[in-house]
Amino acid sequence: MGCDIRVLQMEGAKDPDEYIIKYGNARFQTLIDKALSVIEFKVKILKQNLNLDITNDKIKFLNEIAKLISKVDNTIEKEVYIEKISKEYQISKEAIYAEVNKLAYGKNKSEKILDKEKAVIKHQKVEKTEVSELVKKRENTVLALLLMGDLNVFKIIKQNITIEDFKDNLNKQIATKLYEELEKGNSNINSILDNLSDEEQNHITAILADDYEINNIEKAIDDIMQSYEKDKLNERKFQILEMLETPIEENQKKELEKELSEIIIHLAKIK
Repeated sequence: MGCDIRVLQMEGAKDPDEYIIKYGNARFQTLIDKALSVIEFKVKILKQNLNLDITNDKIKFLNEIAKLISKVDNTIEKEVYIEKISKEYQISKEAIYAEVNKLAYGKNKSEKILDKEKAVIKHQKVEKTEVSELVKKRENTVLALLLMGDLNVFKIIKQNITIEDFKDNLNKQIATKLYEELEKGNSNINSILDNLSDEEQNHITAILADDYEINNIEKAIDDIMQSYEKDKLNERKFQILEMLETPIEENQKKELEKELSEIIIHLAKIK
């Protein structure tokens, strides 16, 4: 079992006993609560000797913290440190991850995660039993766009959103029928709706009665595409984190950690 070592920063006393005598147990407990991890303490000391307003010092600081973080084995712990350091010292997470990647893998490649095939690593499927209201609303918006009967809009949506991307069962049923008909070039929405069940028609009626604020169709599509991309990246991120907690070969672990870093960088770029 690992040991969580913390650095106690104590002033005005030579040791804990003297500190407690002078300042009391409560103040000593506060000191313990504010104790830094070894990594955080080393980063703090490093910062004291550098001026981050100077470019060369900032580069040196970035290189040194990357060396410290790259030695952390636990992926989640590594992510937490990067998040903290990024906020406290106002250095972008992308820059830190890039430097850590350079140390770990020799070079940092910018690749599109969704388009990259992973032949060696088997992706585990995350089962989700409940669909959030936010996801349902997004899917309803997609259906509202499809119900416009615009084949060009359908083409863009079909290229980016598969039937399997629909999480709500009712939405998936409706999307399947809409995709099938629009794929045939049938843009007569009324004829499509006639072939839906009563439950499906009632759901469509509710969607059309609601205001999904689609004032700009192009922007609505872009926002939805970005939202789906973000969800897919997050889902893969959590899959990797789960896999890293299981016994795996070292080369597979490195490949997963590399992919995880790339996903986090990609997510940071998505507004």
